[in-house]
Amino acid sequence: MSEHILSLLIFWPLAGAVLVALLPDTQKDHYRWITLLFCLGELLLCGAAYLAFDPAQAGYQLLERLDWITLPLGSLGVVSIDYVVGVDGISLPLVVLTGVVMLIGAISSWTIDKRERAYHSLYLLLTGTIMGCFVGLDFFLFFLFFEFMLLPMYFLIGLWGGPRREYASIKFFLYTLAGSVLILLVMIALYLAVMDPVETALNLGLIDDRANITEDIIRQMQTWLADNRIEPRQLTHTFDFRYMSDGRNYLPDSFLSIYGEVQLFGIPSRLVAFLCVFLGFAVKLPVVPFHTWLPDAHVEAPTPVSVVLAGILLKIGGYGFLRIGWGFFPDGAAEYALWLAGLGVLSIVYGGFNALAQTDLKKMIAYSSVSHMGFVLLGVASLTAEGINGAVYQMVSHGVLSAMLFLLTGVLYDRTHDRRIDHYRGLAASMPGYTALTAVAFFASLGLPGFSGFIGELFTLMGSFQSLWLPGWMTAVATLGIILAAGYFLWTLQRMFFGPLWVKEETVGPLPDLDRRERLMLIPLAALALALGVFPHLIFDLTNATVAEWLQKFTVE
Repeated sequence: MSEHILSLLIFWPLAGAVLVALLPDTQKDHYRWITLLFCLGELLLCGAAYLAFDPAQAGYQLLERLDWITLPLGSLGVVSIDYVVGVDGISLPLVVLTGVVMLIGAISSWTIDKRERAYHSLYLLLTGTIMGCFVGLDFFLFFLFFEFMLLPMYFLIGLWGGPRREYASIKFFLYTLAGSVLILLVMIALYLAVMDPVETALNLGLIDDRANITEDIIRQMQTWLADNRIEPRQLTHTFDFRYMSDGRNYLPDSFLSIYGEVQLFGIPSRLVAFLCVFLGFAVKLPVVPFHTWLPDAHVEAPTPVSVVLAGILLKIGGYGFLRIGWGFFPDGAAEYALWLAGLGVLSIVYGGFNALAQTDLKKMIAYSSVSHMGFVLLGVASLTAEGINGAVYQMVSHGVLSAMLFLLTGVLYDRTHDRRIDHYRGLAASMPGYTALTAVAFFASLGLPGFSGFIGELFTLMGSFQSLWLPGWMTAVATLGIILAAGYFLWTLQRMFFGPLWVKEETVGPLPDLDRRERLMLIPLAALALALGVFPHLIFDLTNATVAEWLQKFTVE
């Protein structure tokens, strides 16, 4: 089974979605159980992938490849689209995070009481497409999952959200779709520029089977390509990430040639492509000023969807930029490092000030996500081992903590249908368990040592401070985000939980504390945030070798 773990991660939840969709309404009491069992199975598969992964190896592991679409086009060469999946030290932590958050979201979905079949089918469909984004190593396959993911999210917000759900879902869809168009253009340009050395060697008769390929033959193909010794009709183009990340596979006269001879609007075409990729994923991350869809989506989305949106979907923006933007265009990453870091610092500070001004608890957490994801961009822009390791760590940490924060908001909203911070006082008196877990989530999110939030922010700041591309004042300004986080989290804690009990328009007496289902969701997340803070090697052991190889492979001057 270890040979097909990653395929199971994709198709297992998709099978669950089909099963739920086919069950009659008379079996609707089983929908939630099926979703829970399939998400539990998904997490077990993530654990199997974690155990099968060798952290000492830097390359892709658990690889699976199948020919999917092969279309000869005569003088234009051969179109080759493959089903290729694999993980490395950057994607595996996010795969495991997805398994955890989707299971927690399935437990949170227990209270959904309308259109249950549609909801649980879409939720499992979303699970499979997210996994496809993190494990897909063919750009076409990645883009397919990236786009298809919009469909379930659009309906989950638009059908089960709040009063302004239609507006929020359309805004989310249009913003993400606009970014996707830019990514699509770059994907096509990359495809036309990159050779598959293995398939091309097959076309030329140098080998008779893919299994016979050697490093010497690949280097020979790359040399022939650079010398224009391969006719266009003999070339096989590819979407494979493994070949797109190697500049020696680029056609010397292509639009995205590594020699940078082609210009667009007076700018080298590779830099234009890099900016398009960045803008496409900046919407998803989100980066200021492309963030405005996020607060609306969070406020209107039901609690489980907010958990998935903050815990996982934002990370696809960071992962996509790191894998594609930085991975394929290291020259662009170096050229615009200062601007990217500046946007990261802007997101940190702007998101922090906006969170400080909010009276809606969900909006405060949404803007805190903008601020915390700014650290991810700052770490990636540093182009240092500390910064990139810290960026991946920050994505995992924020995935755990943001999921916990939105669950805590949902617990309170289920009892009072009110999210205004100033409508509560003294909740600690009637909800001590809820108060304790909220304090853990708040302190972990503001970067208290001993929790995961501290490690992620520390390493991104270390990386930015040591970077050759970034001035030291940027790191100093970024630390303002930590101070602002302490301000809005501690102020909220003081206003809502201390003093005499008071809830606006509440006449039923003290609010009930956490029930068994709510504790089952929240306590594991709190324990995970603590475990990652005390044992950061759980993540760094996975990422370090991969990041070190990247920094060698994509060294830029």
